[in-house]
Amino acid sequence: MADPAATKHGPGRILIAVYGVFALAATARAAVQIATKFHEAPIAYLLSAVAAIIYCAATFALAKATTVSRKVATAAIAIELVGVIGVGAFSYAVPDDFPDATVWSHFGQGYGFVPLVLPVLGLLWLRRTR
Repeated sequence: MADPAATKHGPGRILIAVYGVFALAATARAAVQIATKFHEAPIAYLLSAVAAIIYCAATFALAKATTVSRKVATAAIAIELVGVIGVGAFSYAVPDDFPDATVWSHFGQGYGFVPLVLPVLGLLWLRRTR
């Protein structure tokens, strides 16, 4: 039987810290964008808010480290990976719909591609600690 607390030990602490930073950054960015210039790029700013919610869910689920939170973390991180790939591809295919960048547009290029690598590392960590 897996130890659900294993996600918050060792390299998991670094993963939680990085998710925490992204949760704070994405939440602040989305809040400012939606509050000040939502009419300029509503799709991009709503996607930033969705990314913020997912980062917050992943952070808390990884840190809580229970059996249920592990499932929540897996779902959140899988959705994040699909979102980064989908939004990244869509932002290149239809650039007019993204007049302003989101965390996930262009596969996280504005954040050094960390948004693309982070869910892969998260899923690998969850698999390793099961």
